[in-house]
Amino acid sequence: MKTDSPSSENELLNRAKSIAGLTLGELATELNLSVPPNLKRNKGWVGQLLEIALGAKAGSKPEQDFSHLGIELKTIPIDAQGYPLETTFVSLAPLVQNSGVNWAHSHVKHKLSKVLWIPVQGERRIPLAERYIGAPVLWQPDAEQENRLRRDWEELMDYIVLGKVHQINATLGEVLQLRPKGANNKARTQGIGRKGEVIETLPLGFYLRKEFTAEILQNYFVA
Repeated sequence: MKTDSPSSENELLNRAKSIAGLTLGELATELNLSVPPNLKRNKGWVGQLLEIALGAKAGSKPEQDFSHLGIELKTIPIDAQGYPLETTFVSLAPLVQNSGVNWAHSHVKHKLSKVLWIPVQGERRIPLAERYIGAPVLWQPDAEQENRLRRDWEELMDYIVLGKVHQINATLGEVLQLRPKGANNKARTQGIGRKGEVIETLPLGFYLRKEFTAEILQNYFVA
């Protein structure tokens, strides 16, 4: 199987279509990789497997997985009805040095400008190696979806910039939410306090709500 970087959007999409219908175990065998017993200690394994199979090179860099194509890769675990089982991480939130940051130049807008979604069976009762890879969805937000994302991003960034980081909770935002993003609850980073002072706080990440990603998948498969 070719794992070099695809040279075009069509080549990437064709690769994604070629692995649809395989199990994770079958794909891992083609790539000479071993399958962990579960995801407890290997949370990012499914995404890494698909990155290797499709030739993504970004790794953990804050850029799109296929930056030369302007495409981000997102694996999404789904249940038997095709509904997402978890929220989707987009990017870390800038908690300091964010003066003048706007939606048009944000990491969130950049990462979500074009996304290749790969649904994967995610129900825990199915052994990891036996979970099937679904049909890919190449998505760009339409004007209405982008407006919803922008509104949430601007509201959430206001909390950060105005020193209200401790008031942030997962109920804020219709399609986008801010949640702690660290190895554990002891992880700390710098943020801005109520008086503009630098404080220690939890790292935060932007996540897409399950309802929004379900809408993306549903619109594609119904269309």
